[in-house]
Amino acid sequence: MKRSIISAAVIFASAALLAGCGSSTPAAETTKAQGTEAAASGKEVLRVGMECNYAPFNWTTTETNDFTQPITGVDYADGYDVVMATRLADSIGRDVQIVKLDWDNLILSLQNDQIDAIIAGMTDTPEREKEVAFTSPYYESEEVMIVKADSQYAGASGIQDFSGATVQGQMNTVYDEVIDQIEGVVHQPAAETFPASIQALQAGAIDAVVSELPVANGVVAANSDLAIVRFEEGKGFTADTTVSVAVRKEDTELKDQLEKALSEISIDERNSLMEAAVERQPANG
Repeated sequence: MKRSIISAAVIFASAALLAGCGSSTPAAETTKAQGTEAAASGKEVLRVGMECNYAPFNWTTTETNDFTQPITGVDYADGYDVVMATRLADSIGRDVQIVKLDWDNLILSLQNDQIDAIIAGMTDTPEREKEVAFTSPYYESEEVMIVKADSQYAGASGIQDFSGATVQGQMNTVYDEVIDQIEGVVHQPAAETFPASIQALQAGAIDAVVSELPVANGVVAANSDLAIVRFEEGKGFTADTTVSVAVRKEDTELKDQLEKALSEISIDERNSLMEAAVERQPANG
């Protein structure tokens, strides 16, 4: 995955609302009701899982707009993934239903038929391909570091400049895995959530957080004490920086439908949709 961020009050309020896999919480009950309403429209429902806590890809808000989708009686999901999910569902003749889940429950929920697809900034990896099937990428990002603006690492040009630094990524993501490419790095145990890693950075517990550029842009826009380190060509991490839609392995027809729908959205339009999500995410508000 590529895994928003930091206005602490916004983030942790959102994090507190995460719905567990297979739970019978009010949020889960609302989701069932939404599915019933969608079915009443005469269209099949595309249930899409995401964290709703990883802006600009996805986040939770209490305000509705032209891009949001309901996830509980009072909360809505917004972000790039929400827009893409809505576009793809519409293209294949379905109503979209966003299901808010913890990151580690996404694949399990897909396998258990609690959702139909994952659109959550997830990277297609060999390990994940053993469990689910992926479409071609719907977005390609860039791996960067987030550091304190006054840090000795703020002027770094390559990942090896972080030798000796304490670096952290989010649990079960590509951004944690790549840290060991830095020689002599102090690989801090992975954070359970991305916001937690930013909090650790601001508290001085770590020196840097591995991120992707759109997410880092939102973090730094909301926190003047932080800065982004982008690497010179050939001096960055070696890793896949794309994100794809995941479906069950047996859902070949759905995968083909989503693939065709993706092919109708140009790269320029995808980038424009991401720029718009970065502009409206809560951290920039």
